[in-house]
Amino acid sequence: MSNKIKHLLWVENFKILSEVSLTKKVDYETTNTYSTLNTLTTDTKNIWIACHGIGFLSKFFIGYFENLDPELNYVIAPQAPSKYYQTKAYKYVGASWLTKENREQEIENVLNYLDAILQTEKLPKDKKIILFGFSQGVSVVTRWLAKRKVNCDHLVIHSGSIPTEFDATSFAYLPDLKTSIIFGNEDEYLSEERIRAQLQLALSIFPNAPEIIKFDGKHVMHPESIKKISEM
Repeated sequence: MSNKIKHLLWVENFKILSEVSLTKKVDYETTNTYSTLNTLTTDTKNIWIACHGIGFLSKFFIGYFENLDPELNYVIAPQAPSKYYQTKAYKYVGASWLTKENREQEIENVLNYLDAILQTEKLPKDKKIILFGFSQGVSVVTRWLAKRKVNCDHLVIHSGSIPTEFDATSFAYLPDLKTSIIFGNEDEYLSEERIRAQLQLALSIFPNAPEIIKFDGKHVMHPESIKKISEM
């Protein structure tokens, strides 16, 4: 029997099993970590909530913010819940926020986790709140803003795509929201057409026109742009 025929038989059997199986749901309590950098004091100017992209762990991702003035910047880096080994050597661990599988429930789980961080940190209201998303983290912070109506002064979109589900009402509760979009001119995931579409989407959904920060580089974090934003 050829491999092709075996594959077709496997697919057919899988379809039959899928038709008779049931997917159920259970609620349970879970625990996750997050990382912080510097100390929140009365002198703190900026509070960053920074969500990493696929493959990162928050304890390493937060290192990109180490060049910021520690007296003025307090950084919170949430940790994506789904961990995995990045290679077959089973040595390096990465993480992902969600996939297309059970997508709506996974989004809600992530938002509940971010809500829990906010409740735990008890952030003062007299500081500048910067929500920062890199790559996949962009969808996380924008959905959190739109769905939970959390306080935010500056939204930073770094090398990621804004979900197309938003409209002009999604962020209208923040009329003074400042938005910055950062991307590399050699980003392998961002074509010129995709960049144009994203900028047009941003103009249509955010209360104010975004600031565009373009740097020489690929799909990587850009600490210089982060430092620039911290000084605004």
